[in-house]
Amino acid sequence: MSEDLRGIRYALMAMACFAVQDAVSKHLAESYPVPFFVMLRYWAFALFVVVLASRRPGGVRGAMRTRRPVLQIFRGVLLVVQIMVFVSALDLLGLAPMMAFFAIYPLLITMLAVPILGERVGWRRAAAVGAGFLGVLVILRPGREVFDPNALVALLASLGIAVYSLLTRIAAKADGGSGPAVFYTGVAGAAAITLVGPFYWTPMAPADWGWMVLLAVAGLTGHSLLIRAYEVAEAVRLQPFAYLQMVFGVILGWSLFGETLDPAMLGGMAIIIAAGLYALLREIRAATPG
Repeated sequence: MSEDLRGIRYALMAMACFAVQDAVSKHLAESYPVPFFVMLRYWAFALFVVVLASRRPGGVRGAMRTRRPVLQIFRGVLLVVQIMVFVSALDLLGLAPMMAFFAIYPLLITMLAVPILGERVGWRRAAAVGAGFLGVLVILRPGREVFDPNALVALLASLGIAVYSLLTRIAAKADGGSGPAVFYTGVAGAAAITLVGPFYWTPMAPADWGWMVLLAVAGLTGHSLLIRAYEVAEAVRLQPFAYLQMVFGVILGWSLFGETLDPAMLGGMAIIIAAGLYALLREIRAATPG
């Protein structure tokens, strides 16, 4: 099996794990405050990144070494906020509808790369971004009598992960790799949520501790598989498979929670994903010499 195929296999398994993580988060959000179980999830993640760093050359001190400490810490805090917004949207909208809106975030990355990274976006990629927002309008159906304000929470979560992804690119470029970025994502994020989460501490039913363990295991397994995928395959070859997390999420929302996507949501999601894949194709071609 080629390295690229191995990387794709790892990426597919990672997306499945992240979809399970989203489904369990939605389930827990129905009974517990979001900051409470996000804090527990982050404690597990922080332990994971510390152990991971300790096994690599340079150890924990090497993982802490960064040229952009303020940026790294800000990234970690931003991701915690984004996750809480994301999980809140899951609770408000449902898993399947949330995935429909969340599909826009790769296009937001393309759009925001202009002011944040100073990248140039040609008219074809700009047109793809426009098509993606047309897909959002198809989902929102602004001509309806009632507009669901919860959709804005979903779009805010998409904006948050887009900004986080761009800041990660800056941090990784400054430090010559993703090691410090992974470390600060876990440790800075855990420190930030620990300042808030204890105020929402809620006794958890014994059965729900099993769900909490599953949440942590799914997240850690997903991150491990994704790290492995990027070690054996090029990022540009793996990026299209990120959309499968959304597809898996729709399937889990339908099968576990009885959620459905009406034709407008399915059509809008298809438009957004097609536009995102086209923008990615243009990005790959622009980066290919000759």
